[in-house]
Amino acid sequence: MVGVKDEKSEKCLGLFLKIGLDERTAKNTIANNKVTTNLTAVIHEAVVTDGCDRRIGNLLYTVATKYPANALVHRPALLKYIVSSKIKTPAQLEAAFSFFASIGSEDFKLDEFEEVCGVGVEVSTEDIERTVKEVFEENRNSILELRYRTNVGDLFANVRKWLPWADPKIVKQLIDAKMYELLGEKTAADNEKPTKKKEKKDKPAKSEEKKIADDALGQPSEEDLNPYLIFPRPEDNIQVHTEVPFSDGSVLRCCNTKEMLEKHLKVTGGKVFTRFPPEPNGYLHIGHAKAMFVDFGLAKERGGCCYLRYDDTNPEAEKKEYIDHIEEIVKWMGWEPFKITYTSDYFQDLYELAVELIRRGHAYVDHQTPEEIKEYREKKMNSPWRDRPVAESLKLFEDMRNGLIEEGKATLRMKQDMQSDNFNMYDLIAYRIKFTPHPHAGDKWCIYPSYDYSHCIVDSIENITHSLCTLEFETRRASYYWLLHALGLYQPYVWEYSRLNISNTVMSKRKLNFLVTNKYVDGWDDPRLMTLAGLRRRGVSSTSINAFVRGIGITRSDCSLIRLDRLEYHIREELNRTAPRTMVVLNPLKVVITNMDSSSIMHLDAKRWPDAQTDEAFYKVPFSNVIYIEHSDFRKNDSKDYYGLSLGKSVLLRYAFPIKCTDIILADDNETILEIRAEYDPSKKTKPKGVLHWVAEPSPGVTPLKVEVRLFDRLFNSENPSELDDWLADLNPKSKELIHNAYAEPSLRDSAVGDRFQFERLGYFTVDEDSTPEKLVFNRTVTLKDGYGKVGK
Repeated sequence: MVGVKDEKSEKCLGLFLKIGLDERTAKNTIANNKVTTNLTAVIHEAVVTDGCDRRIGNLLYTVATKYPANALVHRPALLKYIVSSKIKTPAQLEAAFSFFASIGSEDFKLDEFEEVCGVGVEVSTEDIERTVKEVFEENRNSILELRYRTNVGDLFANVRKWLPWADPKIVKQLIDAKMYELLGEKTAADNEKPTKKKEKKDKPAKSEEKKIADDALGQPSEEDLNPYLIFPRPEDNIQVHTEVPFSDGSVLRCCNTKEMLEKHLKVTGGKVFTRFPPEPNGYLHIGHAKAMFVDFGLAKERGGCCYLRYDDTNPEAEKKEYIDHIEEIVKWMGWEPFKITYTSDYFQDLYELAVELIRRGHAYVDHQTPEEIKEYREKKMNSPWRDRPVAESLKLFEDMRNGLIEEGKATLRMKQDMQSDNFNMYDLIAYRIKFTPHPHAGDKWCIYPSYDYSHCIVDSIENITHSLCTLEFETRRASYYWLLHALGLYQPYVWEYSRLNISNTVMSKRKLNFLVTNKYVDGWDDPRLMTLAGLRRRGVSSTSINAFVRGIGITRSDCSLIRLDRLEYHIREELNRTAPRTMVVLNPLKVVITNMDSSSIMHLDAKRWPDAQTDEAFYKVPFSNVIYIEHSDFRKNDSKDYYGLSLGKSVLLRYAFPIKCTDIILADDNETILEIRAEYDPSKKTKPKGVLHWVAEPSPGVTPLKVEVRLFDRLFNSENPSELDDWLADLNPKSKELIHNAYAEPSLRDSAVGDRFQFERLGYFTVDEDSTPEKLVFNRTVTLKDGYGKVGK
């Protein structure tokens, strides 16, 4: 059998080398059964078993590792585009993945697919040179200051925003050449390492932008692989459940017996069992989106099961509102729980196991105050009650259960290791007294288990195979395994990954609760918050959030802050494909067209989808002699770099006609512009450079459709407000702007809550739930382009 396996590996190795993989990548691929199977299938589907160009081979490798599983029926079609070089860059391939992930196994229109993926779009070297030059001019001062410490990935990302289908190798070559042209040879100072302080400040942005550049260049990275490949399978028991000797305070791995494993695998059938265990003490935020992606995603990818388990051990902070919200938002995010359970479902089991823990000499009832416990733990001193007789602790614990001891006068603590180097082994509290009704269990209990006590036990009871959590829980792993060993229970495989932290916001539930409770924001679903309810209300889809999380990957590397504009990139990518275009004027300025009859109304064709030619792509907009443009699109004093309207100058009205300003009507102060007069060119012979959006009176003397528009920006000015002593002082006073009387074109009147649009030249917007039949309310989801940090914003 060994020989057969070696022969198969050699055959796969030869196949992978034929498509241009380097020997190291090919051998690493063979070490992973799933990737090997996928890549072999892709090569045969693409009909390139005799070999292909290395560039095509790298794209096929990416398909094998990242293609969405819900759209496998369309994979052969994509492979034809790759082999024929109609899709030839990693950026095009990522666009294809997003497209197929959004439609699943449904049929699709070929022209729509090609438009999304930039098929046939050729970007000339001259176009790239011009864009690189513009990016360098925009960042010239910063580049001259930082010299070769400049984040080249940041420059690359800026070029990519404007030219997404440009050849990344040419982009990189031109950026390098431009750097040399501007800075010359490297000096000794350029080769010096930055100070530690600067490294700490710049590293997150540098690694983030470098990753964007690496992705575009097609360089393999950890995220190019299926993100779930890092987790072992249940059948690989030598990795997942290892029998090792146990020593108090030091074990960091499973130590199940053979009998435990056999019983566990019989219950699970060898499937992956995970759980998503939120505390119902607030609304879920985008960090929980990553946790869901890990927990539900691993189970789904492996054909297993994932519980939605409420970690409801603190009745003082929990509400039915939060429980209902969590269940609803999990489904909105696209996940389906195997079962919905509560830690409180196991309160009786947990109590009985606590009694058993005392009997085994591993727990005791303690009377120290929280302050005393803290002091003794800091000094590594045992509690005075640590060695009390087992019978005495059993009696006192029963009294606690029966409500005979006052709140705060006793706790049950685990007898762990007060001399350990791990603070989380210092006799953690297992139970405390709280005379508070429970939102799920009612008033049956007056003692409640702690997270450290209950979490691992319920994992064991539910036969979880992979207990997944973020890195801040890593130091609790010893306590996790200590308790399960002390009780003789099955031990799941524990693995920690880096948590998701996003810039210009706070992710702490305590701080989020403070902002909501003290009305710094308008509730948990305020669109400025990174709560999932807030993002949804802002118009962000669950699919774009999941695409963002997938792009970040699942690693144990501390990613520090992820810049908010990376999330916004994924939001724009989806909305650009799915949001129909329309015209809205935020700050209307009246324009009277004097050479058009006041009773005349034209109905002109406007496009909802820029490149589509079907009837559904068009809608009608009224054009009359009274129209409205943005105040910012008119100036009394013209300049060469200004493409708006001014006295004596012409502009083109989008989908309509050129107009020329002939007069300005001012208020008594000779400053305020009341309206402007203009003439239109019905023959369209005038060819002005500027193009403006506009809204007309739908009939003579009738005001256009009035709507309210809410413009949202970053909630905090600093990238990491949590590090500030006075984080509340960093709140952005301009994070919300209300525009009560914007004008919209008439077809928007029938919009429903949640509908998303691109307001031409303004951004992407969604209909808010505050809308009424009398007035629509729109929230800005994201601007058309990333303008954050630019001068004049």
